[in-house]
Amino acid sequence: MKRTVLLVEDEKDTRELLARALSREGYVCVAADGPSEALAKAKAAEFIDVVVTDVVMDKDDRAGLRLLSDLRGVGVHAPVVVITAYADVEKVKGALNLGAAHLLEKPFGASELVSAVAHVCEHGGGAEHAVLEVLARAKLTDKERAVALRVLEGLSSAEIALLENNSEKTIRQHVSQVYAKCGVSSRAELFRRVYVR
Repeated sequence: MKRTVLLVEDEKDTRELLARALSREGYVCVAADGPSEALAKAKAAEFIDVVVTDVVMDKDDRAGLRLLSDLRGVGVHAPVVVITAYADVEKVKGALNLGAAHLLEKPFGASELVSAVAHVCEHGGGAEHAVLEVLARAKLTDKERAVALRVLEGLSSAEIALLENNSEKTIRQHVSQVYAKCGVSSRAELFRRVYVR
């Protein structure tokens, strides 16, 4: 399965060079020239596996850091590789506090970025990212996704029915659909599919 990388870089030549390098290595690269385009493309993408973002964009020395929070706000919990030519201590701390998994200082080679992306793909983005990845790849409806998240919280069908304003029978039908689309046959198998990698 191909991994999708959201690449956010305001310098066109650098963006195109890095996008080509990632594509050659088998990644699907969704390139954006700044935070606004990145958010729009992230919302439109099926799933983002890794975010690669510059910190300083369009003379804004914290644009990439704000983007990390904005991406979390739209449900992107992918691991992040931060790239910057200005790696001062405060920015590094800010990036790490916002969930950055790796920092690359410019100048760097395309192969270094590919290695960093491979590293964060291998080590994942944490439990929340794992849950969202499995559910996104299963192509669940919005309702099925909501039910699946409740199942993964450990709630019973009766508890989910109350929270979702549905009958218990309807919730059981949604749970069956979730299991089928995720390729599992029980709650325990769903937990293993999501959390055991």
